[in-house]
Amino acid sequence: MMSRFLILSLLLATCAIAFASDPSPLQDFCVADPKNSVLVNGVVCKDPKLVKADDFLFRGLNMMGNTSNDVGSNVTPVTVAELPGLNTFGISMARIDFAPMGINPPHTHPRATEILTVIEGRILVGFVTSNPENRLITKILEKGDVFVFPQGLIHFQKNLENKYAVAIAGLSSQNPGVITIANAVFGSNPDIPGDILAKAFQVDVKFVYQIQSKF
Repeated sequence: MMSRFLILSLLLATCAIAFASDPSPLQDFCVADPKNSVLVNGVVCKDPKLVKADDFLFRGLNMMGNTSNDVGSNVTPVTVAELPGLNTFGISMARIDFAPMGINPPHTHPRATEILTVIEGRILVGFVTSNPENRLITKILEKGDVFVFPQGLIHFQKNLENKYAVAIAGLSSQNPGVITIANAVFGSNPDIPGDILAKAFQVDVKFVYQIQSKF
């Protein structure tokens, strides 16, 4: 009886792992058709007979993004929204540009693990483990270094030099999603009630309202 229970538990665990990532393709390709009104978990396939080479092409990742903003960084995503040919393949990528001393603020990708490669510059990276430990794991990366951020964990990057830096990220989903922590907490629509945030952060509610006004 115990052995049957163990086998069943292993099967359930295996199924859970199998369904924990983007679904595998069941054909050579499934180019996304964003104009289709049918709602599915992902994007409906375009008629294969109408597929063109341009459906598998994205141009412009060689171009620097505009980092003239409050955080001093810019992310150029290449997800299924920008590259329809990625549909059902479970991958995407992004270019991250950093102004001198710029940051990519704390954020999460709810549907993807991220692997980051530094192309130019010296970048501080880190992520925080889940409750209750909340351990900060951090490293300074040099040109050519690679670092991985586990799926769903809060992570960040900071350019440590007084010159521009750039990194390329690969993600394990065609649509990894991004939740920027400050924007989500203090810039939600409508606002999270100030008294809730004041108690959560152990600060005066006036301080919460001051931060919310910036978002």
